[in-house]
Amino acid sequence: MTNTSITDQQLIDMLNNHAQRDQGFRQLMRQYGRCLYWHVRRIVIDHDDAEDVLQETAIKVLESISKFKGDSQLGTWLYRIATNEALMHLRRQTRLFQSIDTIGPELAERLVSQPDLVGDEAAMLFQRAILQLPTQQRIAFNLRYYDELSYEQIAQVTGKSVATLKSNYHYAVKKIENYLKEHSL
Repeated sequence: MTNTSITDQQLIDMLNNHAQRDQGFRQLMRQYGRCLYWHVRRIVIDHDDAEDVLQETAIKVLESISKFKGDSQLGTWLYRIATNEALMHLRRQTRLFQSIDTIGPELAERLVSQPDLVGDEAAMLFQRAILQLPTQQRIAFNLRYYDELSYEQIAQVTGKSVATLKSNYHYAVKKIENYLKEHSL
């Protein structure tokens, strides 16, 4: 996830200490902010939406850091909160009784206006392929492919079993390959 300049426990202690909370928060964002931003950005696509979700994530972290038990790594706990906030953001964008799995094509259309997220035509095609995946497969794929999390870490983030995640990742890869074959330039 990230190399830390102070340990996660020191960071947690700072966040739980009222006098060091601001400093702890700045350190948290230095250590985890960039990877969390890109994780959220790959879910919601739009930069402004990602910034909003990251802000909501930060608020949730500050509100609940005292309840963090250390059952998982701090990074995976942060990813879990960021993932949940991103999914809640997508749910707010869908119509009543609509699944967030149906928002993929709409997100794919937003790619055009997000050049810093995509790049060239091949990268655009790859991103469109990812956005065709059901949400849980897309999250598992992104966490494994981009963030290089282990299946055990992804299980802590998503609350899914390792076997389910391996299956989701396998199916995601196959669907991406098929999409790329069907739509190659």
